[in-house]
Amino acid sequence: MTEQVAFTAEIARWQGEKAVYHVVTIGGEAAEAITMHERLRRLEFGARRGFGSVKVMAQVGTTRWKTSVFPSKSGEWWLLVGRKVLKAEDLVAGEKAAIALELF
Repeated sequence: MTEQVAFTAEIARWQGEKAVYHVVTIGGEAAEAITMHERLRRLEFGARRGFGSVKVMAQVGTTRWKTSVFPSKSGEWWLLVGRKVLKAEDLVAGEKAAIALELF
């Protein structure tokens, strides 16, 4: 079961205890599609993945990487964007990026 989700979102900088992270908040129709995918997968396999995450192949510009998206309590999802991706695509916090996700 593979599904495609595409959206545009702002890259935010988040200061953790040990490091700085760059994260994209996924809302709206894209979040609804991911939530439905996660529910169907849970019904099919009878269990949730760690933290309720969903495995994805993410793409920003020409850069693709395997990762996971994580649910928030508000119904949105979070995608961490690594420094290598930001550097390769010449992006910084505060900029919007077109993102495509292939859900697994």
